[in-house]
Amino acid sequence: MAKKLTSSGFAYVLEKERLDNYELLEAISEIEEDPTVVPKVIKLLLGKEQAQVLKDHVRDEKGFVPAEKMMAELQEIFETQAKNS
Repeated sequence: MAKKLTSSGFAYVLEKERLDNYELLEAISEIEEDPTVVPKVIKLLLGKEQAQVLKDHVRDEKGFVPAEKMMAELQEIFETQAKNS
């Protein structure tokens, strides 16, 4: 498990078991029809602790977690994973 870094500076580690999780695949397949599954995808992919760290990473000065920034981070993580597999 290598530590990776997004362009915004979020450091994360993806465990092989999380990537090979059928429930993650199910959740990803539902995103287009039901965007409310995105938080589940993030937790399944990163785990609860790293998901919280990601939320804190993108949190703005008013304390909000912009959905657009969370989606951008998730997309970058998947794109990086696709390049490395």
